[in-house]
Amino acid sequence: LIFVSMNLKSNIGILRLLALIEGISYLSFAITMPLKYQFDILWPNRYIGMAHGFLFVAYIVWVLIVAFQKKWSVMTVLWSFLASIIPFGTFVADKMIFSKAEN
Repeated sequence: LIFVSMNLKSNIGILRLLALIEGISYLSFAITMPLKYQFDILWPNRYIGMAHGFLFVAYIVWVLIVAFQKKWSVMTVLWSFLASIIPFGTFVADKMIFSKAEN
């Protein structure tokens, strides 16, 4: 249902998709870290880590693009940045900031 309200032809819609995927990649570490440290299976963490790093940078860049486009306050930008380092934060940011900015 979250994809229904996303307009992927707009920057805010792309940001919402990035927030969703970046949040999923962040939470994926809950699976890959035990594999790495308890079972010595390194490759899942490597690939998830690379993907997450790329998505994290893309998310930050897209927050800045949308912030300039929508003329967000410094606090809104800071909350958006903070959301990227807190588990489930990007999902909350989508609900509280991004979905409202899309309308």
